[in-house]
Amino acid sequence: MNYKISFQERAKLSLEQLAKQKPVTLEEARAQAKRLSQASQSKVKKQRCNAIL
Repeated sequence: MNYKISFQERAKLSLEQLAKQKPVTLEEARAQAKRLSQASQSKVKKQRCNAIL
C-alpha cells in the first residue's frame, strides 16, 4: 500500500472500489447483521467458558 498519498487521492480510490462492488439489498444487510451478531455472542460465551476453566 502506498502510504504517501493524499487524503483526496485515498478518497478517490475508495470511491472507485465502492463503485466496483455489487449493490446490497436491505434483506442481505439484515442477514449479515444477524449473522455477525450471533457470531459475536458465541465468541463472548466461549471467552466466559474459557475463563471459568
